[in-house]
Formats: sequence, C-alpha cells, structure tokens
Amino acid sequence: MSDWNIKIIEEFRANGGKVGGAFEGTPLILLTTTGAKSGAARTNPVACLRDGDRFLVFASYAGAPRNPDWYHNLLANPTVTVEAGDGTTIETFTATAVPLTGEERDRMYARQAELVPIFAEYQKKTSRVIPVVALHPTTS
Repeated sequence: MSDWNIKIIEEFRANGGKVGGAFEGTPLILLTTTGAKSGAARTNPVACLRDGDRFLVFASYAGAPRNPDWYHNLLANPTVTVEAGDGTTIETFTATAVPLTGEERDRMYARQAELVPIFAEYQKKTSRVIPVVALHPTTS
C-alpha cells in the first residue's frame, strides 16, 4: 500500500472518518476487499455517495485507462468490509458489492459528478465507462 493511502487511512481513523487535504469535504469510506489473487485483505480510501442504506463507490482511478485493483478484487470476492465515519465515530460493517448497470449506473455517476465535479473530469479523461458499485450492508 502506498504511503499516501496509509496517511489517509490513519487520518480517517483518527478523526472519525474525516480527512483534510485533497479529500477535504469529499465523503469517503475505507473499503476493505479480499485480493483476487493473493487472498489478502486490502484497504483503500474511496469516495462514496450515500444512497439510502447503501453506499455507492466509483472505480474512477482518477480517470486512468484501467480500473483500480480494489474493483477487480470485489468482483472476485463481493463480500467487503466498510468503515464509514460521521466525524465523531466510525461504523464498521460487512457489505455485499453489486456493480450497477445501465440507466441506474449512469444516473448515479451523474449524481456523483454533480456533487463532486472532479468525477466529470475523470470520465472525460478515459474511454472506459467508470464502474459504479453499490455496497449493501449485510445483516447477520
């Protein structure tokens, strides 16, 4: 994991889910996936959009020509762990990752791009359709 991600994760956990710098004001979660090849737990800070009881995450990879590794991991192993904070406390829960398709994907990506305009730029930078994934909390 990069030093950059480690610092964001540490700041997120120390501040109840809030971070500064480039992500200040952008809703984030920590998403832990299981490595598709390694089977190892991998935690990444990702921008999110709350939609009812689910969280939506966007495999933008800042507009890179390929999807981020965490996206490939959750396709292989859709059971993930989510850490979501409100600035005071962090809630940790298990969720099932379900990629959105068609009109629902388009509508949710457009909503994110409206709320966080850099996401419109990410889509312009790449020819791939940036995946949107719904994280549905599982009940135990």
